[in-house]
Amino acid sequence: MQKNIINTIQAPAPIGPYSQAVQAGNLLFISGQVPINPVTGIVEAKDVAGETEQVMKNLNAVLTEAGYDFGHVVKTTIFLTDMSLFNAVNEVYGRYFTGNFPARETVAVKGLPRNVNVEISMIAAK
Repeated sequence: MQKNIINTIQAPAPIGPYSQAVQAGNLLFISGQVPINPVTGIVEAKDVAGETEQVMKNLNAVLTEAGYDFGHVVKTTIFLTDMSLFNAVNEVYGRYFTGNFPARETVAVKGLPRNVNVEISMIAAK
């Protein structure tokens, strides 16, 4: 099976030894995205809703680069620094999907890169 590395300047550059996404067959595996603005390279959001909005924009940029969209997403993982943020993240996240939501888990973690509050990874399929 051939694997294609997906990278776009419309999403933040990886901050470690990994790719933004890898396409294997009809599956697209997107690395966790944090709320870094790809233009400025910094986290500009002032609250978790703003962070989630930027994360979803970053994910959309990677999906688009690979020729996918949110309708192709079959699985997501949300990492939160505190489960009290769950409802605020859910509100923003939910606006990016229309019916037939992907499978998902949400987990609390001790910390995330750049001291952000949310990170989301995705798997999409065509």
